[in-house]
Amino acid sequence: MDFTAILQEYHVLGLTIGIGTFLCIGLFHPVTIKCEYYFGTRCWWWFLVLGAVSVILSLLVDDVLGSTLLGVLGFSSFWTIMEIFEQQERVRKGWFPRNPKRKYPWDDSEK
Repeated sequence: MDFTAILQEYHVLGLTIGIGTFLCIGLFHPVTIKCEYYFGTRCWWWFLVLGAVSVILSLLVDDVLGSTLLGVLGFSSFWTIMEIFEQQERVRKGWFPRNPKRKYPWDDSEK
């Protein structure tokens, strides 16, 4: 008996998917902040690639749990693309710390 069947038998598959979704979204929050801090917005394409690969894999995986969690990972990655740019705006407003080793796009316009 596979893992998903056991979860279905005990009626906790939905709960497991919910926990996995919560953890995935929770993981992407600090990842977004750190990626913007160290790499700026130029790292957005990493999340595009991760999202595309995850969505394609979710279509190829037969297991409900695996397919669902890959789909959540994919669309969380797509959402992070937008969040990277919004995080840069939050840094510009002073809500988050700037990386002193990086040059920001608004540095030239303020001089």
